[in-house]
Amino acid sequence: MSRETLEHLNSSTLIGNTNARGTAWHYRADLQAEEPNHYPGPIPVEDVRRRLFDWEAVSRPIAVEQVADLDTMTHLNEYGVPARWATVSDKQAICRSDDDHVMGIFSNGYAAHQYDTWLVTTVANILDDSLSISSAGLLRTGAVAWVEVSVPESITTPEGVEFRPNLLATTSFDGSIATTFKRTITDVVCDNTREAALAETGQAFKVKHTKYSTARLVDARDALALVHTLAEDFAAEIQQQCSQQVPAASWRRFLDAYVPRTDQVGHPLSGKAPTLADKKRSTLERLYAHDLRVAPWAGTAHGVIQAVNTYEHHEGTVRGASRAERNMLRTIAGDFGKTDREALAVLEKVLA
Repeated sequence: MSRETLEHLNSSTLIGNTNARGTAWHYRADLQAEEPNHYPGPIPVEDVRRRLFDWEAVSRPIAVEQVADLDTMTHLNEYGVPARWATVSDKQAICRSDDDHVMGIFSNGYAAHQYDTWLVTTVANILDDSLSISSAGLLRTGAVAWVEVSVPESITTPEGVEFRPNLLATTSFDGSIATTFKRTITDVVCDNTREAALAETGQAFKVKHTKYSTARLVDARDALALVHTLAEDFAAEIQQQCSQQVPAASWRRFLDAYVPRTDQVGHPLSGKAPTLADKKRSTLERLYAHDLRVAPWAGTAHGVIQAVNTYEHHEGTVRGASRAERNMLRTIAGDFGKTDREALAVLEKVLA
């Protein structure tokens, strides 16, 4: 099950531009309060602040319970033995200011990147008539947050690929991710997210949570401006991938290399591994040949990458979370971009 309840997702995430894109998977009319979390158009900056980030991450001291004598005791422990609290001088807990929920424990060198400063203010500086906030939200009881900026209308390439350029700003207070600003693409036909561009490096700007990190806010603002060049870059990538032919024999070799039935030394897989591999191969073949999100580009490199990406988003096994929550966390962490690049590298070896 998802860590996030439907009530949480209907109150602690904001979804914009629903007139053009429809409602989110988690939308439930009966769970919407007097102020719905879905917006027909862009999400106002002040609504993100007011509804999601109206609290701060604060540092709290950490103490451990120690056995004490009668002169130094402060209380009795659970066994009725005299005890006292001793502060751990080199550690701190990062808590929510509104309810003191502990989001993470760190050394004293850790500096919290406040959501309002790093996500909202920094993003607001690049908004103009062509860019707006399309989604924002909290996960893991506030320990992970994101703000996404995108263009209001989707773009269609001559190859028939409909996409929407995004810029994702995200950070965490549980140590799971650094503050990150990254360029992503939503493939509108199936709402898949891809990092752009696959063949390039440096498409994500990351800042660690240290006491000197505030000095990099200016660099972060410069990194955000990259969203204005994203449409051209991705359209060029799509053109290149659609022009790269993948014959049927090459597709089969790709499957053999990407989802092998043998181990690294050529021995047949054992246990449940052959069944799992066959199931994944079968699903990829179905998507590639018949799924409208993939099949129109079968026979090209774009079709192969689209099959892998669609599988990862919509078909792969999910444990311990809802699929949508898992997808959002994987987008934030960059896992989908890594998967796409790995698939492209396998395909290039096959074609070579």
